[in-house]
Amino acid sequence: MKGGYAGRGGEEMVWRKYTIHTTVSAEEILLSELAELGILGAEIRDRVPLSESEKKEMFIDILPELGPDDGRAELCFYVEILPHDEKERRLSELKKRREDPGVDASYLPNSDNLYTEEEISSLLRELRDRIERMRACCDIGEGRIESSETEDRDWIDSWKSFFHPFSVEDILIKPSWEELPPEAEGKTVIEIDPGTAFGTGKHESTQLCLRGLKKYVRPGMRVLDIGTGSGILGIAALKLGAATVDATDLDEAAAEAVRENLLANRLPRDRFRLRIGNVIGPEGQELRKELGFSRFDIVLANILAPVIILLSGVAGDFLKPGGVFLCSGILREREEEVLSAFREREALWEILSITHQGEWSGIAVGKRAAEDFRPLQTHQHQPR
Repeated sequence: MKGGYAGRGGEEMVWRKYTIHTTVSAEEILLSELAELGILGAEIRDRVPLSESEKKEMFIDILPELGPDDGRAELCFYVEILPHDEKERRLSELKKRREDPGVDASYLPNSDNLYTEEEISSLLRELRDRIERMRACCDIGEGRIESSETEDRDWIDSWKSFFHPFSVEDILIKPSWEELPPEAEGKTVIEIDPGTAFGTGKHESTQLCLRGLKKYVRPGMRVLDIGTGSGILGIAALKLGAATVDATDLDEAAAEAVRENLLANRLPRDRFRLRIGNVIGPEGQELRKELGFSRFDIVLANILAPVIILLSGVAGDFLKPGGVFLCSGILREREEEVLSAFREREALWEILSITHQGEWSGIAVGKRAAEDFRPLQTHQHQPR
């Protein structure tokens, strides 16, 4: 379908993709110019080699293969082009749904990428003017803007050929678009479609958290998943018997991913409540109040070591006495740093277990209560 938008009859949406051909040295200033024009979340494509620390800290399942760095770069952004009336209808519909008290607004799509032909033409004229002005202060390279129309299926679904069913103990994780394999019998099955923004669950740190859930979740528990992404850990908690899951994420794309994955797993939305926002620092104060204090049996955080260190001073507020904080995403070389943060708060935390898989560590700590906790356990998991 050409013409830039999908009608209401179930046709694939068509997005307009714009690519700016530039240089690595101009990436940051171009991103700033795009942000000023209202274009957020541009995709950067270059061949700058990843450092070893960047490779380790990337939460993706397949590292990109890069050729030699030639100094060139591409900045890509996507917009949906609509006739004026259709755009106004879409915006009006979104506004009504956001104002409806019965609708969870966190699940609604973003409207920032909707443009009419006139609006995008005006934006491109301004962008070209800015690129020309930039030539006076930096090497912008070609500065050429290329456009193409792309169906959703072309650029969102291309990665799916790499994602196949896999097991973590007796938990089977499978793509939502594949049939149930024979080995699923007797296993807890989680159907997942992470989209383009989140991982598949195959990352070693995610598997450490899944094993922790298997160990600690009991029927009827309330779970908080901080940095939920696709919702895979929260969904696993529900499948393992948790009564409800509350979740947070900084990325608005999580709302759509969670909604789709709840549907794929036939789980009611009222058992999984997602909030977009930060729970750390002064800006997280309101969200912390909204989540409530001493409400949860388990808090999950599959993030990175620096964030977990910050959460060591926050997660205890959410947990009931005797509750468990399961955290992973910790490189082994930073394990002691994270443990030190918990030990500094030893009046609050008891270290329950430390687990390893590959280069990653998972840590379970308990919020102190009157009863004694089990002694420290250290386990090693070999990838299958």
